[in-house]
Amino acid sequence: MNSSLNIVLIVMDTVRAADIFQPQTQSCITPAISTIADGGIRFEQAVTTAPWTLPSHASLFTGSYPSKHGAHAGHKQLGPGLKTLAEVFTDANYETVAVSNNTWISEEFGFARGFETFYKTWQYVQSETDLGKIAREEEGADKIRGVADAISDGNPFVNLANAIYGQFFRKTEDDGAKRTNEWIEDWVSTRDETRPFFLFANYLEPHLEYRPPEEHTERHLPVGVSYEEAMSISQDAWGYIAGTVDLTDEDMEILRALYRAEISHLEERINEVKETLQEAGEWEDTMFIVTSDHGENIGDHGLMDHQYALYDTLLHVPLFIHGGPFENDDIDDLIQLVDLPPTILDTLDIEAPEFRKQMQGTSFHPDATESREFAVAEYMAPQPSMDALTKRVGNLPDHVQKYNRSLRAIRTDQHKYIRGSDGSTELYDVQSDPGETKEISDNNEDVVEALDEELDEWLDSFEHAEATGDVSMDDDTKSRLEDLGYLQ
Repeated sequence: MNSSLNIVLIVMDTVRAADIFQPQTQSCITPAISTIADGGIRFEQAVTTAPWTLPSHASLFTGSYPSKHGAHAGHKQLGPGLKTLAEVFTDANYETVAVSNNTWISEEFGFARGFETFYKTWQYVQSETDLGKIAREEEGADKIRGVADAISDGNPFVNLANAIYGQFFRKTEDDGAKRTNEWIEDWVSTRDETRPFFLFANYLEPHLEYRPPEEHTERHLPVGVSYEEAMSISQDAWGYIAGTVDLTDEDMEILRALYRAEISHLEERINEVKETLQEAGEWEDTMFIVTSDHGENIGDHGLMDHQYALYDTLLHVPLFIHGGPFENDDIDDLIQLVDLPPTILDTLDIEAPEFRKQMQGTSFHPDATESREFAVAEYMAPQPSMDALTKRVGNLPDHVQKYNRSLRAIRTDQHKYIRGSDGSTELYDVQSDPGETKEISDNNEDVVEALDEELDEWLDSFEHAEATGDVSMDDDTKSRLEDLGYLQ
C-alpha cells in the first residue's frame, strides 16, 4: 500500500463543466483553476450519477448508483447498508476529516460515518442541536422567543452562540469557503503527522442563491450592468419554472454572470488550500482531486436550479486530479464520479474486499485494463415534489406536472438516451449536439432500442435498495434546506 500518500477530495457544489472550460479553446476560465490543474490531469468527459447533492455524494462515498445505495428524494438518507470511503480509510489507519458547507452532507443524512472529525461551517460551535431556523426568523420577537425556548434544550451557551452566528455572521463574506479554509489551515498545522490523511470538503458558493463578492462579479457582468442591478434580479427558481416569475434573456445572462463569478471566487479559495498544503510540506505527498457533485440549469431547457432533468447541464462536471500517478495530461475518456473510489483504492493499493464488492464504478487508474462503455445517471423521484412545489407557488400549470416522474439516462461517447417513468423517451447526439437541443429518437429507432435494452440489462445486474419513505429531519434542518431551495 502507498501509505504515505494523502487524499484530498474537494467538491465544488453545483459547478457544471461548461462554466469551467471555454467552449472553443477548452482552456480554463480563470488562472486559479489553471494553477490547481497545473501538472495534473483534466478529465474532459466526467459525468455524475445524479443531478443533485444527496444522491450524488452518496455515490461518491459508496462507489454505487442511487438504485443501489438508496439515498434519493424518495428516501433522503444514506443508510448503513453500504460501507463508505471514509470507513475504508479509517480501516487503513488514515486520519479522516470532513468539512461540509451543505446541510445534506451531515450526520443527519448518514454522511459522517468513518470520519474522525466532521466540521459543519453553519455552526459556530459544533453541536447536534441546530438553531438554523431561529437564526433566520424575520421578526425580532420571534428570535427572542425562539432562543428562549432553545436555551432549555441542550447546552444553552452553545445554542445561543450558534443562533447568533447564523443570524449575524455566517454569510457576511461567502457561503463558508473562508471559514472552511481557516479551519483547514489550522487543522493542517496541528494534526498528527504520523498518519496520512483523507480530507473531504464540500464548498457551497455556486449554489443558489448567487451572491458573489463584488470584485469577482464586475468582470463577468454584461457591459453597463452594475452589481446592484444584478443582485436585484429574482433568483426564484421555482417561481420561474411554474411561470409566476418572468425572467428575460438579459436577466438570464446576468444570472449566468453571477454564477460564473461565484465559481471564480471559489476557485481562488480552493487554490488557497493548495497553497496551505504546499506551505505545510504536504503537497508533494498528496493526491488532490477537485470535482463537482452536479451542474446547474440557468434558463437551460426552460429550467432553473438542478432538478427535474438529466441533461448535461446537470450531469457533465469538471474533474481535475493532481498527484500520485496522474500527471500532465488531458483525458477525454467517458468516466463517472462513481469511478473515483476504485481509482483511489487502486492508487493506494488498498484491498478493502468488502468495499470493492459493493462498488459499481470502473477504475481509471493509468494501469487499469478496463474502460467504461457507457455512463448511467438516475433521478429517482422529483425534488421538490409536486405537492411541495404547489405549496410554494400555488396551482401548477400543466407543463410543470410533467416533471412528476423519475428519470434514468444512459450515455455513450456519441448518444444520450433518457427514459422517464411516465413512458417518455429522449435521444440526443451529444457529439454533434452537446447542448442537447435536438431530440432525434424518431429517426434513430435502432439506437433507442439498443440503449433501452442496455439500460434494462444494467438495472438487472445488481440488487436494488429497498429503502423507501421520507426520513425524519428536525425543523431546523428543513429550514436550512429550504434556504438552499430544497422544498420539503
